[in-house]
Amino acid sequence: MLKLSRILAVAALSCAFSASVWAQNIATVNGKPIPQSLADSVASSMAKQQGQAVTPQLKEMVKNELINREVMVQEADKLGLDKEAAVRDEIRIARQNILIRALFNAYLQKHPITEAQIKAEYAKFVKSFGTTEYKAQHILVPSEKEAQDIIAQLKKGAKFSDLAKKYSKDAGSAANGGDLGWSTPNNYVPPFAKALEALKPGQYTQTPVQSQFGWHVIKLDATRPAKAPTLDQLKPQIQAELQRQEITKYQNELRAKAKITE
Repeated sequence: MLKLSRILAVAALSCAFSASVWAQNIATVNGKPIPQSLADSVASSMAKQQGQAVTPQLKEMVKNELINREVMVQEADKLGLDKEAAVRDEIRIARQNILIRALFNAYLQKHPITEAQIKAEYAKFVKSFGTTEYKAQHILVPSEKEAQDIIAQLKKGAKFSDLAKKYSKDAGSAANGGDLGWSTPNNYVPPFAKALEALKPGQYTQTPVQSQFGWHVIKLDATRPAKAPTLDQLKPQIQAELQRQEITKYQNELRAKAKITE
């Protein structure tokens, strides 16, 4: 059905509160009208998602889809499927999802994230980003003994990337010789970051480094001044995260006020 389910659900909710829902209909199925406002809402949503204008072809497609859906829903009702417990539960959850989404959207409209909030969050990010980027390799193994054996092989002249390909359990970097690319220390777990920052280019850790993932042998290849992403680059992510925090706070406030018995 052209993935219309979510669009139709949102559109249906908005039409439910429209004073002119029954003013004009695109069709009537067994005496039940399908409002023009619903078709317009669905077509607009689809056009927006696809980055195109509402065309006559799109309108016709939406019209036929809404008619098909109404025919099938009426048949399902006739068969009493809406009375089945599992179906009632699904309908209830779907209704909740729509209303919760509408609730959160309404809340964010009344409590918009400000430019000042975004800039303050960006400033905190830049501060934690650091001033130096590190290009590193590592070998991850399950035990300290294995890491010590790898260090011993390095001291005998073994090539770090060859040992990484052979022994490292980090599937994401092993095939590339343990290469982790360029990154700032704040992207690593604290023990790893601390050990990395203590190295000079060309050096590797002389003792195994333990983290929650296992035991690491780390080699620093190079450093360079860190260049944080710009505010414009991060603004959408920062805004989304601040909105998520606002919604979480709102949820907690509503739950705290509710009378709940278990």
